Amino acid sequence: MRQIAALPYRIEEDGSARVMLITSRDTGRWVIPKGNPIRGLDAHRAAAHEAYEEAGITGIPCPSPLGSYRYRKKKKSGEARNATVSVFPLAVLKQAEEWPEQEERMTQWFTLAEAAEVVDEPQLKDMIAGFRAPVAPVGLVERGVTFVRNWGASIPMFRWFQALMPKQGRFFEQFEDHAATLVAGADALAKLLEGGKDMDVHIREIHEREHDADEIIRDVLQDVRRILITPFDRSAITSLIGVMDDAIDQMNATAKAITLYEVKTFEPQMRDMAGIIVEAARILEEAMPLLRSIGTNGQRLHELTERLVRIEGHADEIHDAGLKALYRAHLDSSPLAFIVGREIYSHMEKIVDRFEDVANEIQGLVIDHA
Repeated sequence: MRQIAALPYRIEEDGSARVMLITSRDTGRWVIPKGNPIRGLDAHRAAAHEAYEEAGITGIPCPSPLGSYRYRKKKKSGEARNATVSVFPLAVLKQAEEWPEQEERMTQWFTLAEAAEVVDEPQLKDMIAGFRAPVAPVGLVERGVTFVRNWGASIPMFRWFQALMPKQGRFFEQFEDHAATLVAGADALAKLLEGGKDMDVHIREIHEREHDADEIIRDVLQDVRRILITPFDRSAITSLIGVMDDAIDQMNATAKAITLYEVKTFEPQMRDMAGIIVEAARILEEAMPLLRSIGTNGQRLHELTERLVRIEGHADEIHDAGLKALYRAHLDSSPLAFIVGREIYSHMEKIVDRFEDVANEIQGLVIDHA
């Protein structure tokens, strides 16, 4: 027996993740929203539908599953069957005031550790616990350097001591700040492709985040030239921030094409690619702080970049299927609509490709430094 499920999540300001669990109707134990496949809906869309029915939440589903788990499903007749459940990440946007199963279930947000503790299925426990690495505390050496710098700056007679310390720049903070612009841009792009009255708001958000990213990359390039000691090879720094910036540039190019051609409705495959972009941005945001200690975090970075590469392949499949459907629907009746749609698909494919480039850059750093 095969089922689908959503893992509803949100990312807090400190970078940690929370997931929403619901109670089952029969036993009251904590589970994630799940159900049987729905005819006419792709698996991730069916999982999102179950999340609304059972928890009243709507969001951006990723078409690429995190993995699967197995459990014994008991039927009303008393018979039990083995069920395999594919789990799809769902970036939660809102929870409705009313929903179909509101009176039958409880909903609650949990930290990853709490959620992994209260669910029963071992494979689901592992999946939730490994969804996002814990926020790493600042290392002892880094805290010491920061203290000495601040101490030297606060006492005039010791400012000469601070001036003698090697300048190492803010590269890690800049990487993390740029990743935050990618997350915001990806969320705005996914909302934009849902259409509706707020499209101009989402387009403006993407433009503003692209400008923020431009300022960050300018700072990085200036620091690369003037800083004495850098955490990685200078070419590795510029390559990494460069492909990250290419991703937000392509998001902005997508928004510009939508504005230029006054597109108001979007194909399902376009929205699915946006879901993959949101997931890619989430993964990248987790990966950036781990670069502060590659030796310690090498295995986790490998897992994250492996998923980035895997979902890029899934995005290629969605892109090809969407382009083919667009060709069949519009080539004879409206060639211009096909040309416009193809350009939007092209920009979105390049966004995902740039995330794969980021994964390759990170993998190179892990090989060199782990």
